[in-house]
Amino acid sequence: MEDSDRMEAWLDDHLEFTHSYFVRKASREMVNAWFSERVHCIQPSSRDSPPQRTPPSSSDPAPSATITPPTLSYLDNRCPSPASVPSPAPGTPTRKISASEFDRPLRPIVVKDAEGSLTFLSDADREAAPVWGVVMGEGGGGSGGGYGGAGGGGGGDRCTRLLELVKEVSSHLDLTALCHKIFLHINELIAADRYSLFLVGEDSSNRKFLISRLFDVAEGSTVEESSSNCIRLEWNKGIVGHVAATGQPLNIRNAYEDPRFNAEVDLITGYKTQSILCLPIKNHRDEVVGVVQAINKKSGDDGAFTDQDEKDFSAYLSFSGIVLHNAQLYETSQLENRRNQVLLDLASLIFEEQQCLEVLLRRFSGTILSFMQAQACTVFIADEDSLNSFSGVFHMEYQELGDVLLVPKRDCDVSQINYMYAQYVKNTMQPLNITDITKDQRFPWTGDDPDHTSSQIKSLLCAPIRNGKKDKVIGVCQLVNKMDETSGSVKTFNRNDEQFLEAFAIFCGLGIQNTQMYETVERVMAKQEVTLEVLSYHATAAEEESRELQVATVPSAQSLGLLDFSFSDFDLSDTETTLATIRMFIDLNLVQTFQMKYTSLCQWVLSVKKNYRKNVAYHNWRHAFNTAQSMFALLKSGRLQTRLRDLEVLALMIATLSHDLDHRGVNNSYIQRSYHPLAQLYCHSTMEHHHFDHCLMILNSPGNQILGGLSLDEYKATLKMIERAILATDLALYMKRRGEFFELTKNSQFVWEDEDHRELLRSMLMTACDISAITKPWPVQKRIAELVATEFFEQGDKERRELNIEPSDLMNREKRDKIPSMQVSFIDAICTQLYETLAGMSEFCSPLLEGCQENRQRWKLLAEECEKGFVNGLA
Repeated sequence: MEDSDRMEAWLDDHLEFTHSYFVRKASREMVNAWFSERVHCIQPSSRDSPPQRTPPSSSDPAPSATITPPTLSYLDNRCPSPASVPSPAPGTPTRKISASEFDRPLRPIVVKDAEGSLTFLSDADREAAPVWGVVMGEGGGGSGGGYGGAGGGGGGDRCTRLLELVKEVSSHLDLTALCHKIFLHINELIAADRYSLFLVGEDSSNRKFLISRLFDVAEGSTVEESSSNCIRLEWNKGIVGHVAATGQPLNIRNAYEDPRFNAEVDLITGYKTQSILCLPIKNHRDEVVGVVQAINKKSGDDGAFTDQDEKDFSAYLSFSGIVLHNAQLYETSQLENRRNQVLLDLASLIFEEQQCLEVLLRRFSGTILSFMQAQACTVFIADEDSLNSFSGVFHMEYQELGDVLLVPKRDCDVSQINYMYAQYVKNTMQPLNITDITKDQRFPWTGDDPDHTSSQIKSLLCAPIRNGKKDKVIGVCQLVNKMDETSGSVKTFNRNDEQFLEAFAIFCGLGIQNTQMYETVERVMAKQEVTLEVLSYHATAAEEESRELQVATVPSAQSLGLLDFSFSDFDLSDTETTLATIRMFIDLNLVQTFQMKYTSLCQWVLSVKKNYRKNVAYHNWRHAFNTAQSMFALLKSGRLQTRLRDLEVLALMIATLSHDLDHRGVNNSYIQRSYHPLAQLYCHSTMEHHHFDHCLMILNSPGNQILGGLSLDEYKATLKMIERAILATDLALYMKRRGEFFELTKNSQFVWEDEDHRELLRSMLMTACDISAITKPWPVQKRIAELVATEFFEQGDKERRELNIEPSDLMNREKRDKIPSMQVSFIDAICTQLYETLAGMSEFCSPLLEGCQENRQRWKLLAEECEKGFVNGLA
């Protein structure tokens, strides 16, 4: 035992040998055992603590410190042991961007470089790392307190312990918990009485300042106690400000001898500040990101911090700076995540509501007020018809936030709202941020009227709301009086507020534009509904006329000659044509089969007749009636009714009567070339589509619903057949489809059970009836040709007058002598083969072919006489 005591005493007297031996011979287990006996959790001191100081720090001027509430919660309030497992990272963020981003592993803080040395930087951005032996004072003296002790270990021990301390903080991303962990480590290193940690911040003007994360904490302080208060210090003022500005450490043995030290707080609290060690925290780019200050060394000869303390402190902070920088980046990303979540919520609110502008603006204003803590929000809607006025204004106070979803009816006194700021922003298209409106010289008015709203405004932030193209201001959002959450006092809007209001305004602009567009569409639809109602009223036959038709006696088909292919309407009055139409529906059993109300049928026939224009020479009611009579003759005399279904017969009769409704006396070519609005509605068969739409409007008008007895499926099928039948009267479509029909019949491949073949037949029947005037007796055919020529010549005159083009020979009255030859060409190209095919399907349809052939001979003879100069056209 005595030998051991002598050996220990000898080792104490020969520290250099002891140090060298320990470095050469000590194992890892020995080092761990040494730490396990000496390192322990810091517990509150049992002795009476000295008086606790209150902010501001005694090392900085009191006027520059401003108390603000803590901004982030702590992660863990325990004092972890250095040997314990590092505290877990903060919880899952509010919203993940994507699974791959969320699961992406972080790059290790400490890695080995190409030479095998430990480094915390990648090769791309690594700067010259400090030499471990030099930084840690390897082989140096100094009686610094902390873990080094009085010759109690060498540079290798410091290096190993430093690495362990860095590993402990490397996994921390919560700034509050990280700062507290740094405090624990610094206390272990240099053993001071008080500590403060400040981080660098920037205001909206890019002016730097220092905000405390730990202020005047002592051994045993918990996370909650350490972060209970935050103070703000000015840049380059006081000891902390000087270190932050210069990036150089300060080791002050006597604080009262340094002119930068402020002793007022010591006088107030009774605490005596003696020595100060203040060092900057730098990131890997050698930029100051924070400052740590230690006050009053606990051990030592004179209570001053040694050079070794400064070296150990600096070495630890060189690593902590990067960890702290990572934590700040993480905190920034979390903040951006929450801000983006607010924008996403706002976008969701906006696009959920696109029907009512008031509801949209209420949700928008409520979101902004709750997020930006402003006293009031006003949204001005620009007037499209005036440059210097607004068409609407929405105002919301912070106190109304609880009623956002209830949408209360609140009357706002618009006379109390100042429009000048919003008008300025609208004209300049730039945001406006006023710290104090009473001192702003751009707006000359002052608070002459103490009751006016503008006299109650101190700070103001205005942003333009642009349209989707961002080339036009459609509104202005104005926020007034940003409130401090703690004191309730008014403060100024900063650059972050400007950026977020501009982001809000983008979403608001989209929402306002969509809502206005929706309201416009609703108004247009309402106007259209009213217009259709008015048109329906005026397009419907008068009730008195309908009653007269209902009580009139309907002549028989034989007496009217409706069964004859040679039928002519020239000897019938308009009333007789309507009675003849009723007779056709009755004889085809359509009234009985489909339970048509006789009153509705009479009303519908008169309405159809009324919707043909009387100023059109040929495509008028008489042409429609003649087309329907030709279809009736084909069905009855041509004996096709037995081969067609009742619904097909119904659709064909309605289609023939309606196939030229509202005809304007011009063809599709003229409609397209004149850029008529109808040409914008339909890309092909323009007039035929219009005729069907007009037919549908009459069928749906009250009192005209002759299809009311049909089932839903029958109704849909009938409308589809009517549409296709009317479109089939476009000769351009006829020319495309007739080849298929002719081929089927020629090869005896027409199948009556095939729906496509039946639809093709109905289309051919429509054309055959539409051009059936060419089959009439010569006097009738010639008279009808004169009506057609009159209408065509009128179109030709319009083309020459309005479109400034030379009309085709068919439309040119100066080429009337070519009419006979053109009629021959028309018969050869359009008519003959069609009537030959129908006669082949049913021999009872042959009168159509015979009449067509006879008229061709007449036109051919007339054409020869025109060539000889005996006659001029139809004369």
